[in-house]
Amino acid sequence: MKLSLKFFHTAVDRSWKSMHAVCGLPTCPNTLIMRSVGQSQVGIRVGQLWYCSVDCFAGGALARISALASNRVVEMPHTPRMSIGLVMLQKGYLTDEQLRFALTQSQLHGEELEATLVRLGLANEWQLTSARAVQWGHPVLGQDGTGQPVEADIPAALLRACSAAPLHYSVAAKRLVLGFVYRVEHSLLDSLEQITGCRAEPCFITPTAFGEQMARLTPALGYEEVVLEDPLTPAQMAKAVGGLAVEVGAKEASFTSYRNYIWTRLTGKRRKIDVLFRGKYAAEATKRRNFSLLDENISSLG
Repeated sequence: MKLSLKFFHTAVDRSWKSMHAVCGLPTCPNTLIMRSVGQSQVGIRVGQLWYCSVDCFAGGALARISALASNRVVEMPHTPRMSIGLVMLQKGYLTDEQLRFALTQSQLHGEELEATLVRLGLANEWQLTSARAVQWGHPVLGQDGTGQPVEADIPAALLRACSAAPLHYSVAAKRLVLGFVYRVEHSLLDSLEQITGCRAEPCFITPTAFGEQMARLTPALGYEEVVLEDPLTPAQMAKAVGGLAVEVGAKEASFTSYRNYIWTRLTGKRRKIDVLFRGKYAAEATKRRNFSLLDENISSLG
């Protein structure tokens, strides 16, 4: 009889846990019953964790933002096996004499070889882009590979920061093709994959193609990008994210970083907001500046 009761209680407990989960914030102030309400009705999910309220979510966001702020990822310098000049020579874009002359002029004027080649009229942007693609070992796309409008939920601020433009984006196929102008930013690719869940594939495009493709980029339906330039503490960032979570009615959230940006995505039923915090992460004594637009939402958090 004892075994039967034990089996019964185990089955009930397993069924309860399948429908309910305890709040992800260890210091959740709510009662046990309130911490175990159905996730489909209320709360915000971050990865494997679920927070029962916006207050608890803001507390969890503080821990994640603090970790991202203290653990900055630095893009490793890329050292190609061949210089841009040798690649141009190998591809037949330059002669030996032209390359030697350009190198001399580059040193004389204290400028990059690529700038010297363009200034002297010895190379065009397509040739330089093709040479960069060889250096990095990625394909280069010509006019036939660009020119299509793209609707995406990717922050334009990040794209402009690394001179990259989306050429193809399919949420259904979980595929994103990103065209870079000068170098492949692998840390950006990693961040995009974490936030969007899509496989990010790099290629190279010309500066002209980049400008034209960015002009064709339109935000996805219900998508919004918010960039906060002022230096904020992790506590201030978490409070701002909590305020915006109220505004969007967030059900899910994701956190990552890229260069000096901390990137938070808040997803509600009909709206999606990407929040980018830019700049150095100030000490706790740093005062808030130019933050009035969020005061109304933040005040609801107490």
